[in-house]
Amino acid sequence: MLARGCDFAPDTIVAFYCGSAPNVSEGKAAFPSLTLGAEIRGWWDESQSMKMKDLRQAIAAKKDRLDRMRPLPLEALSRLEHYYDIEITYSSNAIEGNTLSPVETTLVIEQGITITGKPLKDHLEALDHYDAIRYVRELAREQTPLTESEVRNLHRLVMHRSRADIAGRYADLARYVRTETGRYEFPSPAEIPALMGDFCEWLRAVPDRPEKAFEAHRRLVTIHPFNDGNGRTARLLMNLILIRCGYPPVAIRPEDRPTYIRGLQQAQAGVGAESLELLLFQRLDATLDEYFRALAPPL
Repeated sequence: MLARGCDFAPDTIVAFYCGSAPNVSEGKAAFPSLTLGAEIRGWWDESQSMKMKDLRQAIAAKKDRLDRMRPLPLEALSRLEHYYDIEITYSSNAIEGNTLSPVETTLVIEQGITITGKPLKDHLEALDHYDAIRYVRELAREQTPLTESEVRNLHRLVMHRSRADIAGRYADLARYVRTETGRYEFPSPAEIPALMGDFCEWLRAVPDRPEKAFEAHRRLVTIHPFNDGNGRTARLLMNLILIRCGYPPVAIRPEDRPTYIRGLQQAQAGVGAESLELLLFQRLDATLDEYFRALAPPL
């Protein structure tokens, strides 16, 4: 399976190079050269590893540059945070099916305008998420270890108006998702308290850094502890950890959704989290560049 933004997956390259498709009916090997396939897969893994290494180094250098710019001008920082909080609200809701555009989301949050023809639920989701991301900013200033109640409070805020009946409450229903390989079932409601206890122990034990933020996101989505709103809560938690360790929060854009969903499914299927991790690091790298452009002094 190929993540969006890459040209060919290893198996596709093998098939193209060998000029052969799998011959299942005759029970023969899918490709005439297994050695060649192994070599190409090795090259592919090494290429992805080098890409990730370069990306991490670039991000570390940009983080050093951002730290040297601190303290940032308060007015510029406030405007930037407000812009990104609305952008993250729009994008996080949009990839879950919310139909408000970026401009409409801004109007709902800043002016309380009702958008004609758009569902009430979409308006409420925008208001809920904006309140939740503002809470994330406040919580990030506290350096005390994150607790299970704070994770549940993130969910309570992001579902407060749109789904008050489930806000902050663990799931009491079976949850599953249809994937490219079939139906994936999340842990049962009876398993959730223990899994969340272990998850929050892990949160307290691991130092804050981008790797922790991205893994926390993946782990929470995999537990899927709520009936709805798991993705939004996981992305809020991810950004909380990023802000705590001095990085800007990142938006997973609607155009990232195919790669994002595929990466989550691969991780849940045990294939590996590399595709998802690469996307999240790419988004962090791009967001740092956006911050520098926004904070650059006028010419």
